[in-house]
Amino acid sequence: MIRVDQSQQQQLELAQFKLKSLLDITLAINANSSAHDLLQKYRDILCQGLNIHVISVFIVNQNWKNVLTVGVPEDYGSNADDVSSALSCFTEITRISDRNDPLLKDFDVVIPVFHKNIQLAYVLLGDIAGYQSFDDESPIFANLDFVQTLANIVTVALENKRLYKQALEQESLKKELEVASRLQAMLVPSENSLPPNEYLDIATFYQPHSMVGGDYYDFMKLNNNEYGFCIGDVSGKGISAAILMSNFQANLRILFKRSVPLINLIKDLNQNVNRNSQGERFVTFFIGKYNVISKTLYYVNAGHNPPLLFKKKYSELMYLTSGCVGLGMLEEIPQLTVGSVHIDSGDKLLCFTDGLIEAENEHGTQFGTVPIEGALTIDGSAADVVHYLRTELEHFIGDKEVHDDVSIMGIDFL
Repeated sequence: MIRVDQSQQQQLELAQFKLKSLLDITLAINANSSAHDLLQKYRDILCQGLNIHVISVFIVNQNWKNVLTVGVPEDYGSNADDVSSALSCFTEITRISDRNDPLLKDFDVVIPVFHKNIQLAYVLLGDIAGYQSFDDESPIFANLDFVQTLANIVTVALENKRLYKQALEQESLKKELEVASRLQAMLVPSENSLPPNEYLDIATFYQPHSMVGGDYYDFMKLNNNEYGFCIGDVSGKGISAAILMSNFQANLRILFKRSVPLINLIKDLNQNVNRNSQGERFVTFFIGKYNVISKTLYYVNAGHNPPLLFKKKYSELMYLTSGCVGLGMLEEIPQLTVGSVHIDSGDKLLCFTDGLIEAENEHGTQFGTVPIEGALTIDGSAADVVHYLRTELEHFIGDKEVHDDVSIMGIDFL
């Protein structure tokens, strides 16, 4: 009969416990157990199985976060800067000898956890079982390899959960952006949706920086004698800019179709932007109203890049600058001027947002207004001008990404 002494029996039981613990953790991970449940299993293995009762686990993500605390106050390590300062220097398992650091005084060992050279976590362990020296009798140091292995398995599982959740959130956001992009595309009129008429021809181009943008242009028939058009740009980019512009468009269309005078329309829109943006954003905006009987274009430029009018009869270029400050910049507009200009048959107008003139090439040079001025003076329709500018912009920036929305609207006065 083979006799097994007490020491060998204990070693055998400990080995069986470790094997079972690894199996339990693996099964829990495969069953997609929550992060909370995985950490509780880790705690139970250390506390109940290995007699380790001072534990702290910090997850290293964008910020340091204490996800497990045993034997120390619950608010231990709540200051992320202090934790980072105390632990960042550890790149391998280290016995703590500095008892002056308040963050480390209750612990005997630091176990850094890396995965593919990426820092994931720190496990801090303390021994309150009466062991005064760092010898193999301490449950921490007697089982250090196992504790480290278990820490690696658990923290990698937690990191995978975080990455999976992040991927789901990104996919959800992408789908939301796709819906928002389709909705916005319905709000920004295409050339085919603009009302055909015998007085004006419209050509447009719209390229948002991302899936949604803060640029907007519109064109509509107001009555038998008047047509209205506009172009605008919300400060900033992304969903919030797109939402503000969508709201702005809805209010504009209501006011425009009610034939509200341009001065009152601008003041009402300024109040709308202030109310909806809470001072965080503003809108640069140009709006025109063309009377086909008097051949007069009335307009207000609210801090927008001045549209360029080519007077064919005189071969002259005019920047339309009369107006006021951008909408939402001030609670009350201090000064507002409605500009007017006589239109002759053959005149061309080009409206654009700053994404066009501020687009940069690989050398940091901006596209500017010179190509716009040159394009308007050559023979051709507004559609030819818009097409030419699109092509020139593509050649100018090359492979460099455009960092803002680009909108262009050209108008032929027939």
